[in-house]
Amino acid sequence: MASDAPSDAANTPTLSAAAQRVQDAILARGFSNRVLELQVPVKTSQAAADAVGCTVAQIVKSLVWAYEPAEGGTRPLLVLASGADRLDTAKLEALVGHAVSMANPKFVREVTGFAIGGIPPLGHLRVLEVVIEQRLLALDSLWAAAGHPNSLFPLTPAELVSMTGGRVAEVAL
Repeated sequence: MASDAPSDAANTPTLSAAAQRVQDAILARGFSNRVLELQVPVKTSQAAADAVGCTVAQIVKSLVWAYEPAEGGTRPLLVLASGADRLDTAKLEALVGHAVSMANPKFVREVTGFAIGGIPPLGHLRVLEVVIEQRLLALDSLWAAAGHPNSLFPLTPAELVSMTGGRVAEVAL
């Protein structure tokens, strides 16, 4: 209802532009998850877990990889994994059928619109191919970056899959 909008806006803390972009993407996809912006940056999975009171395994780290398909160009691959896991490059390469490498910060910003350290699972400048490490699905709840090193949002594994349209696969060591 339109008359509720000013009241809702008055009760919602102002988010940074990047975090607001993620919040808008969440709402545009029909979800009600709310971005939380902290007073200090959480630059590691452990710092994020400490800030929100969860385990490091419940932190969704977003890593952008790059590969070059036969038709040419460089394609981005967003891999969403537990903050407790390390990825297996050989498994990623087998999954996409091409050699992969970690994307450089410039490429990451060009394709996502976000800087490394705050890459969310959605709201990117380009449509990205998304792979979700299957271990995330075994957890009850998760926290993902929300566009800024100070921002996160809570979600369930099912919401992560639905929000991203990601392919679930085993890609951790």
